[in-house]
Amino acid sequence: MRRLILDHALLPEGWARNVGLDLDGGVIAAVHRDVPPEGRERLAGIALPGLPNLHSHTFQRAMAGLAETRGPEGDSFWTWRQVMYRFLGKLTPDDVEAVAAFAMMEMLEGGFTALAEFHYLHHDSDGRPYADIAELSRRIAAAAQETGMGLTLLPVFYAQGGFGGAAPTEGQRRFINDPGAYARLLEGARKAVAGLDDAVVGIAPHSLRAVTPESLNDILAHAGEGPIHIHIAEQVKEVEDCLAWSGRRPVAWLLDHAPVDRRWCLIHATHLDAGEVSGIAAGGAVAGLCPITEANLGDGIFEGVDYLAAGGHFGVGSDSNIEISAPAELKQFEYSQRLKHRARNVLAEGEGQSTGRSLYEKALSGGAQALGRRIGAIAPGHRADLVVLDSTHPDLAAASGDRWVDSYIFVTGRAAIDTVLVAGQPVVRDGRHVKRDAIRARYTQAMARILA
Repeated sequence: MRRLILDHALLPEGWARNVGLDLDGGVIAAVHRDVPPEGRERLAGIALPGLPNLHSHTFQRAMAGLAETRGPEGDSFWTWRQVMYRFLGKLTPDDVEAVAAFAMMEMLEGGFTALAEFHYLHHDSDGRPYADIAELSRRIAAAAQETGMGLTLLPVFYAQGGFGGAAPTEGQRRFINDPGAYARLLEGARKAVAGLDDAVVGIAPHSLRAVTPESLNDILAHAGEGPIHIHIAEQVKEVEDCLAWSGRRPVAWLLDHAPVDRRWCLIHATHLDAGEVSGIAAGGAVAGLCPITEANLGDGIFEGVDYLAAGGHFGVGSDSNIEISAPAELKQFEYSQRLKHRARNVLAEGEGQSTGRSLYEKALSGGAQALGRRIGAIAPGHRADLVVLDSTHPDLAAASGDRWVDSYIFVTGRAAIDTVLVAGQPVVRDGRHVKRDAIRARYTQAMARILA
């Protein structure tokens, strides 16, 4: 039994000082308030539960910045997607692992301690499966092992190029599987994560564009009680195309045709009508928001105020990894709502409540649910994932309680992070990942080849 003492900690019931944690392996066995320090390992600073990252494509970290040149016509998600298709043809398995490790390292340094990797890059550059169909899933698992990142791996089913069973394009050839190949991919992914502590494998139909109703039903049979993630209603064109195909909006169609419940995470869900807002909330699914990426792509603004008023759950993810920072994702979410409603402190629970703490605690709960893991709380039975802020930082030194979280999210950001523990093990010290130099060197070498 390992015994820690935290100077300050955000527990489910609120702030506490001199908090003793008894760890059994990487799991919190007991939490004690106001304990003496004798016989305990001190973790100095302000301890928060580590935030789950519920949506990422780690390979896209390597193309961050490549799509910021204006094209001849109006740029959008769809023009960005063409840049992505051209870029990914250069990636080898070694590149995928090096980039994933670098992205996961930045996530840990940026306050995320667990990741749902929405992994749709499966095959070689010509579209042929590797000898092991789960080769690239193995590379994601290897990156998680090296960095210490907690992993929920979501192998993505992608079979079509558009609504109504349209044929995939050449740019999508590295993604494509039929239901039989997808079943083999899932089996391989489960073997790939077998050596990781506390890893989960879920399923991920890419989007309603990328499946047919029949293939969606086929792959849902593999879900069991595990997480199910899907991109949905991210762009206006997607909504218009779904209406043309089915007569229904994307979320409305999904709610009518699939058992959308607490296992589900609807990624983006940017463009919703009132019935869709209430339908997601009533079913208990999580809205997977990626505010920085959604802003970068010009997708639109989520109906945050109405959704939370309906009792909806949400979490945040880093998606395209254009910028990796847990506090920045939460800040961007709140700021988008301020711009939409021309008001301040829009997502706080009520008068006198801290906006930062409201955002953080809701994202902890929704993220843990979306990842299918016992994480997101400093409480018995949960994994000991902690983000410890530097209490001597000038923006935090004179603050206390909820103001620490407000300053972390809205002022200081990831610069406030001193130490990060995953399953009780330190992976970040003094703001730097313990393997930063080696991971950065491999990433730099990979990028020199990719961008040559």
